[in-house]
Amino acid sequence: MIEAEIKVRVPDREALVQLLDELTEARAEIYKDTYYDTAGRELEAWDAEVRVRSVESAGGTKRTVLTYKSAAVDAGSGSKPEHETAVSDPDAVHEVVRGLGYEPVIAFTKHCLNYSVTVRGREMLATVVRVPEIDGTFIEVETMTDTEGLTGALADVRAFLAGLGIGEGDLTRELYTDAVRARRG
Repeated sequence: MIEAEIKVRVPDREALVQLLDELTEARAEIYKDTYYDTAGRELEAWDAEVRVRSVESAGGTKRTVLTYKSAAVDAGSGSKPEHETAVSDPDAVHEVVRGLGYEPVIAFTKHCLNYSVTVRGREMLATVVRVPEIDGTFIEVETMTDTEGLTGALADVRAFLAGLGIGEGDLTRELYTDAVRARRG
């Protein structure tokens, strides 16, 4: 499956959250992401990612997922095929990934408000994101699709963003990993 995703840096977090709160209830979550690569950074060269994400909800629920994303299939949005699975033991999954020859290359925290919405019959996740090490707020809107449905899925995501007053010129391909690396020097 492909994660059809568009990311935008938003100038007014409060106004955006107010619009989204009118649509549905938010789930506040904290993501603790660790990205892995080989010593030679082959995954980065291939535009691929291996990530272990631990998620804590406001209610104290914790879960961990292992994600592999291969190279982008849409240059404009950066949308990638994604394979993700829940793991029951976060420490073990980190050990497994390291045991396979990968090393942690960057880790950081994302503070998220997640909104599940349905647009044009398509289930989407709109996430308002703040990364403490990066100035500003972002919104990511994503939906899962197959290769044949990617163009339509991205059109639906853009339509949802347009309904929030976010235009095509506001989109960004900026990666959190790159921004955090730059900030850390």
